[in-house]
Amino acid sequence: MLIMEGIMPFLNPIAFRRTLLQMASMKDQHLRVIGLFSMVLGLALLYWVN
Repeated sequence: MLIMEGIMPFLNPIAFRRTLLQMASMKDQHLRVIGLFSMVLGLALLYWVN
């Protein structure tokens, strides 16, 4: 998990910082939808790999 989370700040720290600033200004509902999508995508990837 930490490897996956570290790829973006390692490859492009400026874009990572900009993305975090944009996320900080998002409404809670939008963040929840993004979180749900991320969980479903992660589950699908695990199913596909397994």
